[in-house]
Parts: sequence; structure tokens; C-alpha cells
Amino acid sequence: MELKEEMHNLIKVGLYVFISLGYCYFVGKIVPKGVLRFLTILPVVVLYLFIPLSLTTVHMIGAFSFYMSWLANFKLMLFAFEKGPLSSPSVTLLRFFAVACFPIDTTQYTKGFSKPDKPKKTSLLTYGAKGVVLAFCLRIYHNHNEDLHPMMAWCIFGIILYFSLELIVALSSTIVGLFLNVELDQQFDEPYLATSLQDFWGRRWNVMVNRILHPSVYEPTRILSVKVVGRLWAPVPAILATFLVSGLMHELIFFYFTRAWPTWEVMYFFGLHGVCLVLEVVIKKATRYKWSLPNNLSRLLVVVFVLATSYWLFLPELLRCKLVERAIEEYAVVSDLAMDVVRSPPIFFN
Repeated sequence: MELKEEMHNLIKVGLYVFISLGYCYFVGKIVPKGVLRFLTILPVVVLYLFIPLSLTTVHMIGAFSFYMSWLANFKLMLFAFEKGPLSSPSVTLLRFFAVACFPIDTTQYTKGFSKPDKPKKTSLLTYGAKGVVLAFCLRIYHNHNEDLHPMMAWCIFGIILYFSLELIVALSSTIVGLFLNVELDQQFDEPYLATSLQDFWGRRWNVMVNRILHPSVYEPTRILSVKVVGRLWAPVPAILATFLVSGLMHELIFFYFTRAWPTWEVMYFFGLHGVCLVLEVVIKKATRYKWSLPNNLSRLLVVVFVLATSYWLFLPELLRCKLVERAIEEYAVVSDLAMDVVRSPPIFFN
């Protein structure tokens, strides 16, 4: 990994993002909402689809593919029709930039949807404990991966992936909060405590994605479906469409990592979970919510189902892009650089 080259790429990409978002901000002031505004900002949407291809490190690819190619693009498409978190008439340029780039919850919820409860704030001590667990799991996975049972290796890998995502988002939230004076959403709300797939995907896992998919995919599909299948069953095609779009976006992100044609296993994973969630909703409607499993048992079943299906369909793609190995290599490069600075500090520190 060439750190200097990646920093150069990062500065260049950051400049593109700043200029393009400024362009979109002023487009919103002079171009009326609708198809014309959408066509006007479409080049920016296309640009954000190509931005991760300019980067090489897994941390930068992951951040820009998630924040820009996915979240920012969906927010801009909603903005084209005067919807979503960017559409407030009083938003300033700096606020527009922050909301577009980062998971800041200012979404206007449509009728029929209540704003989900905010996740409880995680304490610094809890983050520290998770960091220790992450370091321990990374060491085990890196040094003893070949000696572990495949299912045990996957469980450790899953812990690494979840804690890495949570800690990276927490760190970015702190940095953005200091510089832009805004508060970012927590992206996870103890997903291992989910009592159903609906609870897992709708309230606990990747909260901001759920919030942006609701107005951009779920709600339009549900409104159209009411005319075809009626109000009672309209959520069914809406759920399936939401998981379809999520699967496609995940396939795109893995393409950025591998630069190889997708195997579509990740798409199958989200398709399977979409179908299972629909079955869950149908059963709840059929029983009118009068019957349910004990919480401890339902939590265990959800965790087992998510781990088993992700081991079957998600893990192969993660292994194909060598996510953990590349991340460890990047940590080593940054660590070596930090040690060099400590041993030989720049002249302005002398």
C-alpha cells in the first residue's frame, strides 16, 4: 500500500466531493424540483459511483462507497424531488455538505411512519472494551485462522466486522462532530438483541441505511402496491424491493473492493432475508400478533439464522476480497509510520 499515493487520491476525491456538493446546493436554489432537477444533478450521482475506483485502501474504499456512492447518492435523488434530509429550505451550505456526506438524522418521516427511537448512547468505556475485544479477535484470526474450525473462524470474523464498523463510525462521528458541530447517528443498536428479523433489519442494524431506504425505496413501492394488492399487503412488495436494492448496493460495494464481476451470493443473501422477513410479517398478520416466542429464544434464533445464512452466502465474498487481511496490512503501515514519527519527529516539533 502506497500511503502517500492514497493520501493524494484522498485529497483529490475530497475536492471533487466539495465542488460537486456545492454545485448541487445551488442547483436546488435555482432549478425547480422534479425531473429537471434530477437530470441536472445526475452527473454528480454518476461521479459518486466512480469515486471509490480512485482509491485502493479498504478503509477509504469502504467509507466512500458507503457514504458517497450509496447514502449521498440516495439523498441527492430524494433532494431532486424535494424530499429527504437535504430538502430543508433553511439548510446552509456547510450543513448541506455535512448531511450529504455523513449519517446525520434530519429525515422528514412520511405519514404512517413514526421516527424510530434513537439508540442509547454508548459510553466511552464500552467503546474501549469493544476495542480490546476487536484487537484480541484480530490477533487470533490473523495468527490462528488456519487452525480454527470454519464456523468458529466465521464467528470471530463476524465479531471483527461488527466491532470494526461500529468503532470506525464512532470515530468518524467524533471527528465530524468536533469540526462541523453536528451529531451523527449511531449506526447500530445492539443487533444481537434483536427479537425478530423485522427488529434486526428495521431498528438495530445500520440505522441510517434503513432511514434512507424507507423514503427512497420502501415508501414509493408501498404506495404503488396499494393500487395492485391493497393496503393490507402493500408492505410485502415494498419489503422485497428494499432488500433487492440493498443487495444491489452491497454487490456494488464488493465490486469496489475486488474490481471483479460479482458472484451474486450477497444478492441471494439479501433476497433470502427479504423473503424470510415477508414470511415473518405474514405470520404476524395472520395471528394478529397474539402469538410470539419468548424473547431469549427469539433472540437466539435470530442470531443463529443471521450467522448461518451469512456464513453460507456472505462469507465467500468477504474472503474473496480479503477484507481483514488488507485491513491488518493497512494498520501495520499506519503503525509503522506512527513509530517513525515518534522516533524521528518532524523538525517543527523540535
